[in-house]
Amino acid sequence: MDPFSHDALDDRITMHEAAEVLELDLSGLVFKESDHANAWYDRVEMRIAESGENLWFFLVTGGGYRVWDEAWFAFTRRGKETHAAHSMATVRWDDSDLTRKQIEKTRGTDLFDPNLFAARDDAMAALKEMHSKRRERIVHVPNYRRFSFTKRFVFRPREDRLDIDFSHVTMEHSRDVHDIYNWLEHAIRATGKSWWFLMDYSHFRIEQGAWVAYDQRNTACESTFAKGVVRFAPRAETETDIRLRMEARGTRPNIRNTRDEALARLAELFS
Repeated sequence: MDPFSHDALDDRITMHEAAEVLELDLSGLVFKESDHANAWYDRVEMRIAESGENLWFFLVTGGGYRVWDEAWFAFTRRGKETHAAHSMATVRWDDSDLTRKQIEKTRGTDLFDPNLFAARDDAMAALKEMHSKRRERIVHVPNYRRFSFTKRFVFRPREDRLDIDFSHVTMEHSRDVHDIYNWLEHAIRATGKSWWFLMDYSHFRIEQGAWVAYDQRNTACESTFAKGVVRFAPRAETETDIRLRMEARGTRPNIRNTRDEALARLAELFS
């Protein structure tokens, strides 16, 4: 079985509902390319979404996994985003002799890692002592209002095109994402058809805590309502994140530097 297939990855992802623990077993995995890193974190994020619970304690089994240079950037970047969005706390355990020696050698020094354990039971015990944030109702203050934001959606029937203006928008959290995509999808449904999307990403920013929600909502919206999509003028960091997430799905992000270049690309897609 392909170690990065859905079934194989699901065997490595276990949710302990009562303890609010998401157990991630990386032991023995070899991430040889960025596709492997994207496949792993795509599956972790999907399982979290399917659970209906956004926050978990992460228990990571790390024995013997390896990340090749070709996968390192995607692995670390996606990991940072997933932990920022969903982890209340993260502990790791590894029963190898190397880890045991590291723990003993650094104990009592500034190099000691309090979240690294040599036994799973010890790691679980540490998580049980941590405070759950699920009981603390997090209320995100919306940054945008429907009346003003929907002016950013311009339908051009002659060109069969929808211009979506995300310029100077910052999606700070999932509330921003869901608000914006609810308004966008409502506007598209009212037309009763699908459109070619031209998306202005100039000075557009997605904060780490909003990335997972954005990725899920944007992917669903485009697959349902878009005949094709071309984006232009994203920040370098945003472009990198988009390319990483789409890479593993075998789709092209169609990113261009300017509006004129994006329109030219759309013309190619029309033909």
